[in-house]
Amino acid sequence: MSEEILKSTVTEVIEETPTVRDNVTKLPMADKRSHERMLEALLFAASSPIDEASLAARLPDGADVPALLGELQAFYANRGVNLVRVAGKWGFRTADDLSFLMRREAVEQKRISRAGLETLSIIAYHQPVTRAEIEEIRGVSTSKGTLDILLEIGWIRMRGRRRTPGRPVTYGTTNAFLEHFALDQVADLPGITELKSAGLLDANLPPDFSMPEPRSDDDLDPNEDPLEDLQGDDIEPPLEMHLPESDDDQVK
Repeated sequence: MSEEILKSTVTEVIEETPTVRDNVTKLPMADKRSHERMLEALLFAASSPIDEASLAARLPDGADVPALLGELQAFYANRGVNLVRVAGKWGFRTADDLSFLMRREAVEQKRISRAGLETLSIIAYHQPVTRAEIEEIRGVSTSKGTLDILLEIGWIRMRGRRRTPGRPVTYGTTNAFLEHFALDQVADLPGITELKSAGLLDANLPPDFSMPEPRSDDDLDPNEDPLEDLQGDDIEPPLEMHLPESDDDQVK
């Protein structure tokens, strides 16, 4: 082979090799960026958080949704909006340290009464729990209106019926509760140590004081029946005797 032919062959190989390498390395990166842009657009346009399965259904086959979400979350970590996971779903939220900018835009909400907050807390930590059990823990009779308000807001739901005389309705929290309080799951609720450090619990609690482990499971407990009874009756709870309605709960 002559020297000129050898040089020509080597030159062709050198010129072609980067092109082949570029096709191998750059195209997947281009696809990844395209998938990331699509994912970003879906999350921005969504009116409520979206689960990973729904996101994957909108993206091309092969898109690594968990990895893309992780990269977007890191990218937005120090920006005005953050990508957060709440109730097992993903969505953009205003950064916590910039919430003061939204005060003029926020819709004024009616404050929930102390009785309502106490009832909600008991349901969150003790679910599934009946009305009688809530009253036993609080030490006061709970107004029917308190549960009605929490049901109307959508923070609690009727889970089933306790397998005890009267078959009382059991209550639990909802995904709307998790989304409002920016929780991924009920187990993320603060424990006794966190509540003490926040000043919400007395530092000198009795030695035998304990708190239940917050948990939520859509499956019924062994001591629960479905809301629909064997005759297929309505899911509304049976008639109960209530104290007269008033603004304040009546002491038991």
